[in-house]
Amino acid sequence: MNEFPHAMLREIFEQPAAIRRTLDLYLDGENLKTEAFAPYGNWLNERGEVLIAASGSSRHAGLAAEIIFEDLCGLAVDVEYASEYSCRPAVNPRRPSVLVISQSGETSDTLAALRFAKDRGEQTLAIANVIGSTMLREAGAAMPLAAGKELAIPATKSFTCQLTALYLLALFEGSKLGVFDKAQFGARVAELCALPGVIERQLEGWRERMTALAAKYNDAESFLYLGRGVHYAIAREGALKMKESSYVQAEGYPTGELKHGPNALVGEHVPLVALATVDRNVDDSILRYEKTLQLLDDMKKQGARVIAIANTGDHEVPALVTDCVFVEPGSEHLLPVSEVIPLQLFSYAMALERGVNVDRPRNLSKAVIEA
Repeated sequence: MNEFPHAMLREIFEQPAAIRRTLDLYLDGENLKTEAFAPYGNWLNERGEVLIAASGSSRHAGLAAEIIFEDLCGLAVDVEYASEYSCRPAVNPRRPSVLVISQSGETSDTLAALRFAKDRGEQTLAIANVIGSTMLREAGAAMPLAAGKELAIPATKSFTCQLTALYLLALFEGSKLGVFDKAQFGARVAELCALPGVIERQLEGWRERMTALAAKYNDAESFLYLGRGVHYAIAREGALKMKESSYVQAEGYPTGELKHGPNALVGEHVPLVALATVDRNVDDSILRYEKTLQLLDDMKKQGARVIAIANTGDHEVPALVTDCVFVEPGSEHLLPVSEVIPLQLFSYAMALERGVNVDRPRNLSKAVIEA
């Protein structure tokens, strides 16, 4: 613990190793392990309809999965708060396959959602980090993670391992549906396998940069986090990290929604954090990026303070914002794994600036379990 004064910081730096361990569970070189994915063969219903139920950071992973599953596999996905899903009517004529996500595998609301789905006769799959947890035992199929024990209450490595597992699940379902040819599949797996190294070589630079930005923005009363598409989920997660780690109010919005109300809050003490990465190989990603550039230009004219997360080598975003943090370029659906980590480090550094016990924020517990 000498190098890392807090469990949260150590767990942020453990993410490359945690992702590698999770990949080792499910990959054999550049191929999916047949035996690892065999339990998921009959999980998806014949209409390709999925309902994801989760809470907190796990729900944000589910929001990212919604876009990933729809874009890569053409599945129809809804994401529910676990606490709301189990209060729905007992009869659902659609009967989607239900995916629950939890770090602990014991969260009361998510466990109730799993049992509710099973009672309705729906196919269920659970993703959780704790081997032997109730959800992994009770679900029709179980997808364990290998993040390792997470001591800090704010989720970090468990979140990026959830994103990793969900991406693997999308590759599996896409392969079953014949979405990818061999070259496309191999390229996606190769990028995924390279991701831990990509993160590793950026971690120390991100730590230094976000520490400096936390000192600069310590006067902030609130933050608005913005993202489009799959990056909206990361905006939500970044805002949650800021709230729970440093007690600074923050909210995540789709970038295009800023002018539909939230912009009234933007001012000297309410900065923006904008996700402005782009995958130059995807037309939709380029369109989202161009729209984000327009909004950033508008915010510059408005005098807003803006921190942006952008691709290394990008010259357009830095010209429009107050501060820019860079992540190495990647594919649209894997960029979120990289871009969330500077946001984790920003929340950690803000907590230190405010004197908060970042590993044990007030009024929170690692797993929300109600008797």
